[in-house]
Amino acid sequence: MTHVLSAVAWPYANGPRHIGHVAGFGVPSDVFSRYMRMAGHDVLMVSGTDEHGTPILVTADKEGVSARDLADKNNAVIVTDLVDLGLSYDLFTRTTTGNHYRVVQEMFRTCHRNGYMVEQTTQSAISPSTGRTLPDRYIEGTCPICKYADARGDQCDNCGNQLDPTDLIDPRSKINGETPEFVETQHFFLDLPALAEALGEWLDEREASGTWRPNVIKFSQNILKEIRPRAMTRDIDWGIPVPGWEDQPTKRLYVWFDAVIGYLSASIEWARRLGEPDRWRDWWNDPEARSYYFMGKDNIVFHSQIWPAELLAYDGRGSRGGEPGDYGVLQLPTEVVSSEFLTMGDQQFSTSRGHVLYVGDFLARYGPDPLRYFICAAGPETSDAAFTWADFVTRNNSELVAGWGNLVNRTATMISKNFGEIPPCGDLEPVDEAVLAKVRAGFDTVGDLLAHHRLRAATAEAMRVVGEVNRYLTVTEPYKMKDESQRERLATVLHVAAQCVSDCNTLLSPFLPHSANKVHLVLGGEGEFMPMPRVDQVDELEPDHGAGLTSYPVITGDYSGTPAWESRPVRVGATVAKPTPVFTKLDPSIIDEELARLG
Repeated sequence: MTHVLSAVAWPYANGPRHIGHVAGFGVPSDVFSRYMRMAGHDVLMVSGTDEHGTPILVTADKEGVSARDLADKNNAVIVTDLVDLGLSYDLFTRTTTGNHYRVVQEMFRTCHRNGYMVEQTTQSAISPSTGRTLPDRYIEGTCPICKYADARGDQCDNCGNQLDPTDLIDPRSKINGETPEFVETQHFFLDLPALAEALGEWLDEREASGTWRPNVIKFSQNILKEIRPRAMTRDIDWGIPVPGWEDQPTKRLYVWFDAVIGYLSASIEWARRLGEPDRWRDWWNDPEARSYYFMGKDNIVFHSQIWPAELLAYDGRGSRGGEPGDYGVLQLPTEVVSSEFLTMGDQQFSTSRGHVLYVGDFLARYGPDPLRYFICAAGPETSDAAFTWADFVTRNNSELVAGWGNLVNRTATMISKNFGEIPPCGDLEPVDEAVLAKVRAGFDTVGDLLAHHRLRAATAEAMRVVGEVNRYLTVTEPYKMKDESQRERLATVLHVAAQCVSDCNTLLSPFLPHSANKVHLVLGGEGEFMPMPRVDQVDELEPDHGAGLTSYPVITGDYSGTPAWESRPVRVGATVAKPTPVFTKLDPSIIDEELARLG
């Protein structure tokens, strides 16, 4: 057994999340976490809503509410959506808790004590119309290096180079298009050059492991070439106070400094709520533990450079030396699992233009597993992928319904009609042994692909196995075995089919947990096959230390009943009633309906 940390990107709480977001961080992390639990590992899956920063203030102003009220509203929406999608978090919390504030400030103090937080005078971008600081990502302009017209104030997505807003040619605010003013201000900078050698060694080790996606490791190594100090504080009054600057209420820690620390603070909060306050150390202090960070490609720089640099600075492993703080030596990521973008047709998702499919709306109309299946089978794993309604309907109808759903339905229908229960198995013929062997081999092939984050290939392999079982029924033709002399053979074929369906259900359960529970019941099983997450309302652990919370919803769950990643014999005599379809066939007319809904 290995301790496995699934560190899932924190959705930003300035609005509901769309399906492009969960294609990057949500579904891939959950499929991996569910599989790793089934494979016998001790998994800790953590995340929460990211609730600080200027974008929250901008949206709150537009809606005429406080930042606190906006964060509360969107936290509730996001929690509901992610639970309905079936994401099996051990803890999904938020960055405005007292526990998070305490952990972030401890990280800052230790990085500062070790010499990696240095105070510098710099230029800060201010909105002339509001007087409010503009975050780097809310400033666009022409890249001075490659001349890309829509580079951001923190990096250019075209050439991958890190930037500062003052580097941009003709900078403009993304909020209202105005030209920002730049004023002198004092900030703390993370001294990345003092950590560059250690970062480079770590990335070289990761490359040598051969486990990282090539686009992720190459991008990470390229941005290391232009490394420079990065500001870790901001001129803003919504965020975590800066230790040592408590007398300056308009100075706060940069949202991206505090957000990535959420992986650690959520682990600590989980352990505290469990009543075992040091339990988190099994995932963070043990060199044998493994950690996987899931996100979209626009967040690679923060997870392959900023967060590892913070960890190295905390541990005292840069050129300035130093000693770890109270949390001990914190382990660096095993792998940064970054997905590319899911586009909507040939365009990016855009909330402002209404070119968006919100998770909650999608689930209300089509349910969670069809969306999960599409993301697994056709998602943006190593290259951008397009969501189209035509492709969604085709995959749902031809693969989920006509492939897997049909296998479950025809098998259960024949068993119900002929026996009413799973029949005993007689002597196996070569055709029976062959299909059983093919299905059981799927545990190795699908499992290996999932362990290496090859979601699309794993989905295709699992569905290939489903196809083998469908062919078995076509070849053996149990529906033609109507004579009493064929009854023993009929029982054997249907027993083998039931065993194959049960095993296929196990293979598909990380991808399709909701329908896995339905198939389990169809075959006469009892209770819940795949444990599901729940929402708990919890009291704030440190009500005097955070952002004024008293209680809030968290996602959690008891996943101790997760089934093992292996074949398990079906139970002879288990009642099998006439089934109802597990999946719903979609009328092609919804394609035009959905396109019309989007205008």
